[in-house]
Amino acid sequence: KQWYQRRVRAWKVQAFHLRKMDAYTRHKELIRNYVKFYGGKVEDFERNASTDRNDYTVLQQNHKFLWDSNETEKPKTWEEQLAKRYYDKLFKEYCIADLSQYESKKIALRWRIEKEVRSGKGQFICGNKACPDNELLSSWEVNFAYLEGGEKKNALVKNTVMSRLCYQTKHRQ
Repeated sequence: KQWYQRRVRAWKVQAFHLRKMDAYTRHKELIRNYVKFYGGKVEDFERNASTDRNDYTVLQQNHKFLWDSNETEKPKTWEEQLAKRYYDKLFKEYCIADLSQYESKKIALRWRIEKEVRSGKGQFICGNKACPDNELLSSWEVNFAYLEGGEKKNALVKNTVMSRLCYQTKHRQ
């Protein structure tokens, strides 16, 4: 019975000390005790950070310009679900264009975010990424052909650009 009482008192003291520690120190202490009791090395518990991904990386890897409106085909993985939720938050009426490489027939389009919708970018202000002007605008509905996942796709999108930039969108069609 005395042995049991000493052991209970030791557990209470240990619990008291663990409660006083912050989470990181408590974790390190528990790992040290585990290694001391079961053997091994602390290095066995090191994280392998080479496979870590943040939300931005996941969105880049699973992004689609247009998701199928088919409700029967739902995203399977959590990465696809994250990309789909992000896509659902975008405003898909007008696009923002990057016309910096129009001479090599490369025009990048993306949907507007809430901040751009509130400021009028792409609808009341020029939709070119680098243009802040809002005079002499022309709205265009463009058939945007793109390659996604090795598959050719087309989308009809609206874009509003300044009249002097219109030739860039039609350059060598």
